[in-house]
Amino acid sequence: MSPVKHILRPLLFGLLLAVALNSCMVGPNFNATRDAIDSTQVYRYDSLQLAMTDSVLNIKWWELFNDPILDTLINIGLRENKDVLIASSRVEQAAAALGATKADVWPSFGYSVGAQRGNVAQGAPLGTTSNLFTGFGTLNWELDFWGKFRRANEAARAELLASEYGKRTVQLGLISFITGTYYQLLDFRWREEISRKTLELRQESEDIIQARFNEGIVAEIDLNQAQIQRAIAASAVPVFQRLVAQTENALSILLGRNPGPIPIGLELQQQELSPDIPVGIPSMLLERRPDILQAEQLLHAQNARIGVAVAQRFPSISLTGVLGVASSEISEITDSDAMFNIGGSLLGPLFEFGKNKRRVEIERRITEQALYAYEFTVITAFREVEDALVEISTLKEELVARRDHVAAAQNAQYLSTERYDKGVTSYLEIIESQRQAFEAQLNLSDTIQQLFNAYVKLYKALGGGWLTEEEMQLTIEN
Repeated sequence: MSPVKHILRPLLFGLLLAVALNSCMVGPNFNATRDAIDSTQVYRYDSLQLAMTDSVLNIKWWELFNDPILDTLINIGLRENKDVLIASSRVEQAAAALGATKADVWPSFGYSVGAQRGNVAQGAPLGTTSNLFTGFGTLNWELDFWGKFRRANEAARAELLASEYGKRTVQLGLISFITGTYYQLLDFRWREEISRKTLELRQESEDIIQARFNEGIVAEIDLNQAQIQRAIAASAVPVFQRLVAQTENALSILLGRNPGPIPIGLELQQQELSPDIPVGIPSMLLERRPDILQAEQLLHAQNARIGVAVAQRFPSISLTGVLGVASSEISEITDSDAMFNIGGSLLGPLFEFGKNKRRVEIERRITEQALYAYEFTVITAFREVEDALVEISTLKEELVARRDHVAAAQNAQYLSTERYDKGVTSYLEIIESQRQAFEAQLNLSDTIQQLFNAYVKLYKALGGGWLTEEEMQLTIEN
């Protein structure tokens, strides 16, 4: 029988044995935990109480704001943001790690080539000086009897999925940050414009009071009050200039670019609020939120590591084989008889003072922590949806009141000016009316910005709105 057959037979036997024992894996199997999560049936502040369909979930919600500039900024961020690029690199790293772990299931092949010259072999004198040329192929295979490598593969596969969901979490967070920062920028720009217009009006008022003071019609206190009001408006302008510049810088960083000016589309007061989105039932978050799915896969990976630790308590069974040739003349090495060696080994722990048992216990406790982390992610997601819903509900009511406040304050400012010009009231009434009108307009801008960002928070909290290329294509085909 040839040496090759001597090696192939035990190798084939080991392969068949490994396949036969493929279902034997120690350690607990992973069971999806989402069914065990206690979730309410409805959200407290969901006025629509409608199911959330996939078509609603999968829309690119930022396009509902109907601002092409915002769409462009988001696309730039998804391409160039450094956190997204890091997340993409982590996915590739996890894929490579899975490939490396898969290789552990199969035998490893190697080679050994050597050349020697001397008169000693294995410590014994040969009497003459001779050459020895060798060439061998080697085989090493640890059979996965207990599923150690398969559990490691399971963990690596779950970590790959977790990295995919982690990337999607980063993308969804980036879209939300860009959108929220964009509306904050529009808010500061509008408040800067309000401050400039207020400064112009107060400068005109001061000029009139100055002329009247010069003619002895009004007291100096009126002139001083007019100067104070103009200075207040003048000081507000650079404040909002600073905030605009800082917000543009922050938005530039989100885009992955150096700080600089940011173009805008519609002004904040021209923006249209997106339609109400039916949020569905809380349990849908468990299937949609990428951070929840990421936490679930991390739990899955950690659960598989328990099996790896358990398998390390059992002996490892390995097959080894060597096939090669040796000759004293390199020119005759191909004519030499083949040499081979096959063998197997059983290596396992005997008594290590509970070390391996404690290793399993450590992995179980880490898995327990991963479960708690998953549950915390879930209840945090529920809270974020509830917070966004109540924020939208109350801000809508607040916005109505803010607009009424602006209309009334501006009218009061006009009437106070008329009354003062006719000598019916003092300048103090104008001062108070101007202050209230100015603050009312600034508060209206802030409330509109908060309402837009409340919608952003809701879309982000629902976990929808971002599709992979495969999902997008499937949606198009269906």
